[in-house]
Amino acid sequence: MAIRRLRPPPAIKVLEAAGAIADGRVRIVVSRNNLWAARVSSSGRPLEYRVYLEVSSGGEARVYSSDNGTIYRGYVGYPIISLMMLAGLLPRDAGIEERLKGINWFELNRRYKSYGKVMEVVLAERAPEPGLRREIEGFMYRVMSLLRRTRLYLDESLPQTYES
Repeated sequence: MAIRRLRPPPAIKVLEAAGAIADGRVRIVVSRNNLWAARVSSSGRPLEYRVYLEVSSGGEARVYSSDNGTIYRGYVGYPIISLMMLAGLLPRDAGIEERLKGINWFELNRRYKSYGKVMEVVLAERAPEPGLRREIEGFMYRVMSLLRRTRLYLDESLPQTYES
């Protein structure tokens, strides 16, 4: 199995990750040394993603997640982002997480078929005041900046390594 570098995600995936944390859909199953493993439940379907994160020195990590964005589109999916937040590798904001609680991201993505449109809908509903919107956008861009600087490599052998 090849190891390949993942691209930064669409920015909205940061909000989806924060919402997953607020909803209690991220369950850490391993947390030791430089390894974290979690199960992340989907917001709108009965799916559970397996997520692994093995941190190396120098701002890089090997990761695996069974979500479509990571596997098929080659970007850092929201399950990885949420695990990185819980592991303390990316910032969190409890107030923003609470504002993003209860969103059915699957349904919004299915309905609008555009991350840009979904972003508009979510921000209009959850942050109607300009100050709140700026706060959420600032948080999202801080996380994205860190994600762009972190070298994350998809390693499909991680599940076999830690589940066997």
